[in-house]
Amino acid sequence: MSKVLNAFLTENLKELREQGLYNEINPLEGPNGAEITIGGKQLINLSSNNYLGLATDESLKELAKDAIDKYGVGAGAVRTINGTLDLHVLLEEKLAQFKGTEAAISFQSGFNCNMAAISAVMNKKDAILSDELNHASIIDGCRLSGAKVIRVNHQDMDDLRAKAKEATESGLYEKVMYITDGVFSMDGNIANLPDVVKIAKEFDLITYVDDAHGSGVTGKGKGTVKHFGLEKEIDFQMGTLSKAIGVVGGYVAGTQELIDWLKVRSRPFLFSTAVTPGDVAATIGALQIIMDSTELHDKLWENGDYLKAGLQKLGFDIGASETPITPCIIGEEKLSQQFSKRLMEEGVYAKAIVFPTVAKGKGRVRNMPTASHTKEMLDEALSVYEKVGKELGIIS
Repeated sequence: MSKVLNAFLTENLKELREQGLYNEINPLEGPNGAEITIGGKQLINLSSNNYLGLATDESLKELAKDAIDKYGVGAGAVRTINGTLDLHVLLEEKLAQFKGTEAAISFQSGFNCNMAAISAVMNKKDAILSDELNHASIIDGCRLSGAKVIRVNHQDMDDLRAKAKEATESGLYEKVMYITDGVFSMDGNIANLPDVVKIAKEFDLITYVDDAHGSGVTGKGKGTVKHFGLEKEIDFQMGTLSKAIGVVGGYVAGTQELIDWLKVRSRPFLFSTAVTPGDVAATIGALQIIMDSTELHDKLWENGDYLKAGLQKLGFDIGASETPITPCIIGEEKLSQQFSKRLMEEGVYAKAIVFPTVAKGKGRVRNMPTASHTKEMLDEALSVYEKVGKELGIIS
C-alpha cells in the first residue's frame, strides 16, 4: 500500500474511533424484521426502515420468486438498450397511480434518484434552495448539478421567502428550485409543504420533494404530498422503494414531459443496469397492498404513538417528531454510542446516529417502530430504555 494512503487511513480511523464517530457494522443472521439476530442473540429491532413489515411479507416473496423463474435474476442491460422489461413499465404505471401523477420513472435506488433527477434539470446557470437538514443524497445531487446551492434555514419559511426573492430577482439564474425532504429522517418532522407551495408560486420556483420516509407512512400511505393534497402543485415527487415499500429502488413522479426528459437525460437511468425482475415484481405487489388497505399504515402509527408516549414519559428528549420516527437525543457522541451499545447488551437494537449524519453535539439513538412490532415488544424495549437511561444518567 502507498505510504501516504496508509498514513491517511491510520490517522483518520484512529481519530474517528477516539471521537466516537466510527460506525461499527453489525451483520444480521436472518431477516430484518421486528426482531433480528446478531451474533446468535435475538434483539428487538428499532433501527429498520421496514416501516410496514413488507420486506419479509410472504406474498411478496412468492411474487419475487415467480418473476425470477420467468425473467431470470437480472434485467441484463440498461433501460435504454433492452433492459426495460414489461415489469418495469407496469411498475412505473403503478407508481404514477400511487402518487397521483401523469407518469413516473424508476431507478436503482433512492440515492440514484437524487443524483439523477436534480442534475438532469438543474445546471451551472441555475440555483437550488435547499433545506439545511436535507438528506446526503440531495446534497450530493445538488453538487453534481453544478448549480449554485443556497442553504435555507430548516423549515424557516421567512428565510425561504427572502432567499427565493433574492435569487429570482438577482438576474443571475435561469431557473431556481426549492428542494426538501418530505419527512426529515433524523428528527421525524414533516415539511411545511402548503407554505412552500405558496412561496414557490410567488417566485416561480421549481419544487422537489424527497419523500423517502413519507411514502407508505404519511398521507394514509400515499406520502407527504398527498397528506397535504398537493399532487398537482409539486413538480418532482421523489421516493425510495426500500423503506416502507420494503424492496429496493427509487422513483420520480411528475408530469409526462418531466418523465420523458428524465428518461433521456438522467445518467443513472442511461448508464446503470435496470432493477432486477424479482425486485420489480415484489415492489408492484407492495404498492398494491398499500393502495388496497391502510391496515399496516394504521398499525405503524399506533405503534409509533405508543413508543413515543412511553419514551416521553420516561423523560427522554424526542425532539419535535411528527411521525413514527422517534429520536432519543443524547447530545455527546461517545455517550450516544455507549447508550446504543448498552441497549444492545440488554436486548434492544437501536443504532446510535452521530456526525456526519447529524450535527456535532446532536448525537442520538433513532427509534423506528414498525407495523410488525407487538405491544409486548415495545413494552420490553421501554423497560430496557428506562434501565439503561438511568444507569447512564440520561434520565433521572
